[in-house]
Amino acid sequence: MPTPQADAEAWAASGVMALTGRPDGPPLVPPGSGAATARALAGRFFDHTRRTGRAVQVDGPRLLSERAALLGLRRRGDVSAGGACRLLPTADGWAAVTCARPDDPALLGALAETEVGDDPWPVLGGWLREHTGADLTERARLLGVAAGPVVRRRPMALPEPLEPRPLDGALVVDFSALWAGPLCAHLLGLAGARVVKVETPSRPDGARYGDPGFYRLLHAGHRSVVLDPAAPAGRRALSALVDAADIVIEASRPRALAGFGLDAEAAVASGATWVSITAYGRGDDGIGFGDDVAAGAGLVCREEDGTPLFCGDALADPLTGLAAAVLASTAPPGGGGVLWDVAMADVVAATLGGGDPAVPSPAAVRDGDGWAVVTPDGPPVPVAVPAARRAAGHAAAMGENTDEVLRELGIPVP
Repeated sequence: MPTPQADAEAWAASGVMALTGRPDGPPLVPPGSGAATARALAGRFFDHTRRTGRAVQVDGPRLLSERAALLGLRRRGDVSAGGACRLLPTADGWAAVTCARPDDPALLGALAETEVGDDPWPVLGGWLREHTGADLTERARLLGVAAGPVVRRRPMALPEPLEPRPLDGALVVDFSALWAGPLCAHLLGLAGARVVKVETPSRPDGARYGDPGFYRLLHAGHRSVVLDPAAPAGRRALSALVDAADIVIEASRPRALAGFGLDAEAAVASGATWVSITAYGRGDDGIGFGDDVAAGAGLVCREEDGTPLFCGDALADPLTGLAAAVLASTAPPGGGGVLWDVAMADVVAATLGGGDPAVPSPAAVRDGDGWAVVTPDGPPVPVAVPAARRAAGHAAAMGENTDEVLRELGIPVP
């Protein structure tokens, strides 16, 4: 179990602290052991892959801030580093609300039951001050909004991995998007898995339209398939692709792939590993993104007056991607399938322990031109700035490999 000093040192080295706090104030030490947990997960993945074939060694804590390095993000206090999520007071506490998708301003207007135009924040802020976190949760679930109260979740034990499995040559069919699922697929690919990214014509991965360097980092070497589930031939090809998979990754509510005629339980019964990444678990219909899920689970810093501030950049995503890769790199003894239900909120909560969430967060101190964390048992620890790895190759254009992959697997091309 990491000590408070080890936790602070891991946070300082991760690059996350540089993204945590007010823009005109010092970096703050996030609560819990998220960076140390990332180090432990990366170590476990290294052990699994070393024992079964191609060893993969990554710096887990540094993975938490590498998107920020590529996008040039900075700490912004009660606005997320990426700018899409805000922490706002409610009638009984605080809430995290994301406005990232084109339809979100209209949805937030519907939540507040008024017109908001292109800027929903003034109206939404007024509505939240008159309503509780429970009110917000109810309406957010109804409307499909990524929002919820900032409440320290009960720490959950993460699923225990099974025996390590060989990944070299394993077929990974990746239906995920954005960060957590693609990071899982990326790590499996580094271990030698054949990763096929699957998108539909109407639902491409939104990360394609973000920073090209970050997209390339997570998808280099993967092949891209586009199939239309609205067409019978497309649905048959999707089903055949899942039948051929050793590992399936999804990062949406279960009903999304079920609507394509894909059955997770049937795939598992036939021997596949199915990694299901959701905001709150397969049994919860709520949606969430990395910033609002992390903050909602309690991963926030606190100022002296109790005001919460964001920690890092969408930390629920990389923490979950690491945890999912560790699980996907294992299988039941003697073979067989397994369904991993990986809730981002539970992954975050597992790093927080039982500390007092109201305690103000420790601040870094000036150290020359930079910052450092003062620890009771050692010298000051410099606060690292975010840094990113280099992509190892080309990221395929959308649908570039559809015919090639299907023919290779003996699947009729639609």
